[in-house]
Amino acid sequence: MSSVSRPTVHPVEAPPLTDGPQNALIRVRMKDVQGMPGTRGSLSLRLTQFVFGLVSVCVMATTSDFRSVTAFCYLVIAVSVQILWSLSLAVVDIYALLVRRSLRKQVVFRLFTIGDGIISTLTFAAACASAGITVLIDNDLNRCSLNHCARFETATAMAYISCFAMMPSFLLNFWSLASQ
Repeated sequence: MSSVSRPTVHPVEAPPLTDGPQNALIRVRMKDVQGMPGTRGSLSLRLTQFVFGLVSVCVMATTSDFRSVTAFCYLVIAVSVQILWSLSLAVVDIYALLVRRSLRKQVVFRLFTIGDGIISTLTFAAACASAGITVLIDNDLNRCSLNHCARFETATAMAYISCFAMMPSFLLNFWSLASQ
């Protein structure tokens, strides 16, 4: 029977019933924390990451000359990967919520934690590089009138917000992984 695969989605346990004042307080377990995989908090964080990342890529892609700067190309690529990651995990969260299951396996937490850490680092690095180039164009070269500085700044700001929206997901998954 050891060759049987085990699913990564497990049924959610019902909270204990209260029988009177001695059991009036119901404990909140670590796995019930909003923001962890399979919860509404996680779904809202993933959708926030997706929306701000999508706005960042769309704003950057509407400029005609972003391809001439490597940092802006890196931003588009990094945020595109982050969009795909967030969308795929949002689909997993939607599935877990629809079937009323909780994602509790350590392998799942490890995958989500490592993925969130790598993707948020890439997105943050791309946003920092784009911010540096935007400051160079605007303040040092004074060529903002010839370029799309407002769009570059908007795309960079949206990438930062998307990256910062990923941090709670990473920290909660890391916390859950460390406490198991």
